[in-house]
Amino acid sequence: MTDPIHAVSPPSISVLLPVYDGTATLQRAIQSIREQTLADWELIVVNDGSTDGTAKMLADCAAEDIRIRVFTHTRNRGIVSALLTGLEQARAPYIARMDADDLCAPERLEQQRDFLDAHPDIGLVGCRVRFGGDRATHAGYAAYVDWTNTLLEPEEIALNRFVESPFAHPSVAFRRELPECFGSYRDGDFPEDYELWLRWLDAGVRMAKLPDELLTWNDPPGRLSRTDERYRFDAFYRCKALYLARWLEQNNPHHPDIILWGGGRETRKRAEHLCEHGVRITAYIDVDPRRIGQTIHGRPVLAEEQIPPLGESFIVSYVGSRGARDDIRARLLARGLREGIHFLMGA
Repeated sequence: MTDPIHAVSPPSISVLLPVYDGTATLQRAIQSIREQTLADWELIVVNDGSTDGTAKMLADCAAEDIRIRVFTHTRNRGIVSALLTGLEQARAPYIARMDADDLCAPERLEQQRDFLDAHPDIGLVGCRVRFGGDRATHAGYAAYVDWTNTLLEPEEIALNRFVESPFAHPSVAFRRELPECFGSYRDGDFPEDYELWLRWLDAGVRMAKLPDELLTWNDPPGRLSRTDERYRFDAFYRCKALYLARWLEQNNPHHPDIILWGGGRETRKRAEHLCEHGVRITAYIDVDPRRIGQTIHGRPVLAEEQIPPLGESFIVSYVGSRGARDDIRARLLARGLREGIHFLMGA
């Protein structure tokens, strides 16, 4: 049997791992790839201008295992540039993502490769992830992880994509042709992964998620989602507004008119991004008796009991609280409205 450390046969999956100053966690992340039950992988590590001992660590790893391929940026260019460099070098039909501070379960690559082999209609597959942070101090992030783990089927993912990003970025694997057909990662004032999922879903790409926890998604203080301006709340809402407006144009029988559930100032502010793309908010729904009956920005604030009869309007919920969102969905379903037909959760 050929030793996989010295094998040169084409890989079945390419793992993209961008890293910047990652010596504290990189060795463990790479080791979790080397311990995969699937042997025919390649690990493409893009050293994005690291100034610590990352380069030496990567050189040692590559010397031990020919499946590890290292590419270096002489200066720090950012994650999108690193991912694009990695994609250019990938040789496999499937691309998996990985970050330098996360850990893969041994079966991850094999399960995702096998799933994509068996489901040619699915373009991208994620997996449930284990939250690797402190749930007490980062309860909001932990709740987000728990929410993503509820979305497994393509229909669930598609319907909930405007709530929050439905995948942990380092947990996904996708077909090599997707970036070629629908565009790759883009650099801009938005989270690069969420924009990519929204764009591919808008193009009709079906996505799914494996039920097993195959990645430990750690939550260090320096994670980009905590430090980069592209991941602030307003950036998410501006990013999703374009694709939500496109979805409404195709699926809302009353387009461009919607009724917005949520009359608070912050909710109204976030929803105004939709109007920049041609959506027209005709009224707000609120449960706060202080706002019901008011007119805000020329739009009446309605009580729940004033929702038009079935089929006469389309409702988009923009209430950000997870508990409130579940309650709103339950209330709308109880009225006979169908999600994706009569209403959609947008936050």
